[in-house]
Amino acid sequence: MGKINRYSPEVRDRAIRMVTDHRGEYASQWAAIQSVSQKLGMTPETLRAWVRQAKIDTGETKGTTTDEKERTSQLERENAELRRANEILRAASIFFATELDGPSVKRHR
Repeated sequence: MGKINRYSPEVRDRAIRMVTDHRGEYASQWAAIQSVSQKLGMTPETLRAWVRQAKIDTGETKGTTTDEKERTSQLERENAELRRANEILRAASIFFATELDGPSVKRHR
């Protein structure tokens, strides 16, 4: 159940490169983003987020890099899996402990 990517990595890289390369032709970065996004058929906000993440990934801006985000997500998935496994083991040990103890009340004849 991962995120669905509407655009290929090539389109994403091209869009970011177009904003970066043609930034000087526009009054602001936002104007460049709006123009490029319209030409490539995406929302300006999508492209703005890509440009921002690219700056973080290259160290131009502070923030969490894509690699760090992926690693964090991987660790969170592993953590959830381990929690589920622990719950299963806990339930199994309770079940087997009660089975091995036998009936708790002794019968008198």
